Amino acid sequence: MSVARISARVYRLGGLAVLLAFCAFFLIPVVWLLLAPTKSDFALQQRSPYAFGSFHQLALTWHHLISFENGALYVWLRNSLVYSGAAVLITLAISVPAGYALATSQFRGRKLVLATTLVVMILPNATLVLPTFLEMNAIHLVGNVLAVILPFAFFPFGVYLAYIYYSTAVPPEVLEAPLVDGANEWQLFRWIALPLAKPVIALVAFFAFLADWNNFFLPFVMLGENSQYPLPVGLNELLATTPSFNPTLGGTQLHILRPELALATLFAAAPVAIGLLIPQRSLVRGLVAGSTVG
Repeated sequence: MSVARISARVYRLGGLAVLLAFCAFFLIPVVWLLLAPTKSDFALQQRSPYAFGSFHQLALTWHHLISFENGALYVWLRNSLVYSGAAVLITLAISVPAGYALATSQFRGRKLVLATTLVVMILPNATLVLPTFLEMNAIHLVGNVLAVILPFAFFPFGVYLAYIYYSTAVPPEVLEAPLVDGANEWQLFRWIALPLAKPVIALVAFFAFLADWNNFFLPFVMLGENSQYPLPVGLNELLATTPSFNPTLGGTQLHILRPELALATLFAAAPVAIGLLIPQRSLVRGLVAGSTVG
């Protein structure tokens, strides 16, 4: 066997080893999370972390979890769906037309708008919470669900994705031909550009939903009532009422323990996983659209 083949095989084996190490690093905690709700809190500490408990214990864990504050978990789930869903609809109504206009139109200040979009896009969300709070407070929306939905709908990354898509994946001739035939700008966007944007619409919707669903800080600051909390803030409430993570509770008799927390985490992650699987083909097309010109 030649030296070149030996070197190539060593490189492949090395790459495979690195990939397996990364897979193990990310999958082992997920396996633990999946198995944790099947055991009692005592068994979770004493038995092997990767041992399966029982379906009976899983049902008991679920019963304890949904009994917390008379089904608060369902209220938090409903709130998350309402906040994220409404924000995604507003995001799509703004981001896709804005990206299309930036990609196809030439106007004064266009480069400044693009630069501003990029700068705001890379800012950490936490840096915008205080000015957003002051703005919502000035118009008396703090404590109102609109104080969460409206900032959620502000998604410059979606504008940039739509801009990249229309700039690279849609040939200019496709958009120019209807104008020659007498179509106006609205008809061009409504009947030509928008149907062509299905992959990027799915992509923007997924990323916006993911960002809104996992956002903790903004709802935590804006909302003051337990009944208004989305799931991330609700999980923080569960964490605060778990003796293992809050020593100040002392001997308080609470049934929210580590198995319930693990199950609540899976419950919160399930909609995101489902949302990723359903439009997977469109997401992939949207991700690779910028590398091909149609």
